[in-house]
This record gives sequence, structure tokens and C-alpha cells, in this order.
Amino acid sequence: MNPNFNRFKQLVTHPLKYKLFLLQGLPAAFFVGLRVQELTEEKCVIKIKHTWFSKNPFKSMYFAAQAMAAEMSTGLLALGQIYKRQPSVSMLVVKMEVSYVKKATGMIYFSTEDGAAMANTIEEAIRTKEGKTLVAKSIGTNENGEIVSEFLFTWSFKAKN
Repeated sequence: MNPNFNRFKQLVTHPLKYKLFLLQGLPAAFFVGLRVQELTEEKCVIKIKHTWFSKNPFKSMYFAAQAMAAEMSTGLLALGQIYKRQPSVSMLVVKMEVSYVKKATGMIYFSTEDGAAMANTIEEAIRTKEGKTLVAKSIGTNENGEIVSEFLFTWSFKAKN
């Protein structure tokens, strides 16, 4: 586990610092309104509301808005594990698979619990000095707890020399 994870968590859970983080690196996420609901070393939950910015013509949430929230739920866990790490580690999504199960309206929560596996994969990439991949799952649920979509993101990690 990264000893700097808590410093990263303070950055993304502080309201002003989080908005600046989004504006600088993920402006679309800022305008869509992605919010961190929960962040631990094991789990991340991102919430997104069906609004004018995230809608599609079919009166539900646009698939790209869902993908953005789902990716962030897995990506924040990865960023927390590589934050200020020595040696530094690069990360990249190399594949995405998705199943849309139900119309997404209202508040949607994208959750992943792959933090421990992610930390282990990053440690292995550092130890072996080879690129390593991990498939992280993010499940989107509505306010009633019903699954609206399921995403699988294949993340690649490589220690920089």
C-alpha cells in the first residue's frame, strides 16, 4: 500500500482542491458533476446525477457520462496508489467492456472494491520492472440499489526508470 494514499485522499475529498483537480485534469468530469462519495484504499464510490449535462435524448444518462464516472471509481484507487510514489508509476486504461442493464436516471453510484488487487498489481510492476495489467470492475446502481450498468476496465501499470 502507498503511504501517501491519505494525502491523496485529502486532496480529492477537499471540496475546493477536488474542483481544481477536476478543472485541471478532467474538465468534462467537472461539468458533468462527478463527486467522490467514498474513498478508502480498498473501495471508491463516485456519484453522478442525471442532469442536463449528463442526459441523452432518451431521457436517461448518456453512456459516456456513465463511463466517465465508472472509470473514475477505478482510476482514483489507482491514482491513490501511485501518488508521489518512488519510483513513479504510469497508468493507462488499455481496454473497457460494459453492459448496460437498466435506464440510468436520478442519482447513480459507481462503486469498485478492487483497491487491494490494484495495490498488489502496482507493487508487482515496481518489483519486476515490467508492465502489469489488472481488470477492475465498477458497478453502477441507482438510488434503489438496482444495477444500471457494469464496467470492466483493464488498467496497465509500469514503473518508470
